Amino acid sequence: MQTPSAEKFRTSVGGQALMEGIMMRGPQKICCAVRRPDGTIDLTYEDVHPHWYDRVPLVRGVCAMAGNLYNGYRYLMHSADVCMTEEEAAAGQSKFDQWLSAHEGPVQTAVMGIAAFAGIGLALLLFTFLPTFLTGLLPLGRWPRVFIEAALKLALFLGYLFLVTRVKDIHRVFEYHGAEHKTIACYEAGEPLTVENIRRHSRFHPRCGTSFLILVVLISIALYAVLPWTSTALRIVYKLAMFPLLVGISYEVIKWAGRSHSLLSRIVSRPGLWLQRLTTYEPDDSMIEIAIAAVTPVLPETPEAAQW
Repeated sequence: MQTPSAEKFRTSVGGQALMEGIMMRGPQKICCAVRRPDGTIDLTYEDVHPHWYDRVPLVRGVCAMAGNLYNGYRYLMHSADVCMTEEEAAAGQSKFDQWLSAHEGPVQTAVMGIAAFAGIGLALLLFTFLPTFLTGLLPLGRWPRVFIEAALKLALFLGYLFLVTRVKDIHRVFEYHGAEHKTIACYEAGEPLTVENIRRHSRFHPRCGTSFLILVVLISIALYAVLPWTSTALRIVYKLAMFPLLVGISYEVIKWAGRSHSLLSRIVSRPGLWLQRLTTYEPDDSMIEIAIAAVTPVLPETPEAAQW
């Protein structure tokens, strides 16, 4: 298969690190590769279906985030099921897990959807409500509060990511994250997808969920700075109402930065690349093998079909 040159292409191929696995998404297919306890690789496939909102700026960002949250949680749960031994699964399965496993279909889908979107609520509570609430307690004017709120939001976000990396299992997921990035970079460079070739590439990539998150935080600081602070409660309501707009703008910015080679796009991508030092780590060869297994089935027949 012919592969595109990095000088001409930034591809739409992307993925997500999982527990002992990686999900890769191409223009037409999704493949999830997970290492089984016996060392073999479990592969599952899914078609990518186009939607009407894919061509609507701002709207597509909100819908894409919702879909990625739901599917990401679904693939993460799948990888956990595959990589655990029967003894681990039996020991770690609660009564609720057993009930959920026995009710596949709409019930399981609904529960996973609720769990995925509960993550949005937690993020809003931690990074939107809490900084505004704490800053609102200070007897200061509007602009000092705006700057302190921004600093507190950044500190909470960076502190949260740092603490997450201290968890052993999450650190290993971030190693798979590095394997995902290095494999995509190798494909975009037009090189054959071998362990030796992939190992040489950088684990940092401008089109990454980490880059999207830091963009959301930074753009929110600028976007919310114009909001009045007559009431802390009212300011929080304004922020919640503007959240879909924030997500839509952030998506359009990272989409542009991911396909551009301009100086401005490199500047915009820089914070995300810095932050990936916390969310990606160098993988071992077995992880790179998983990335190759996941990405190979989703690559399109022609390089043009993969253009971002």
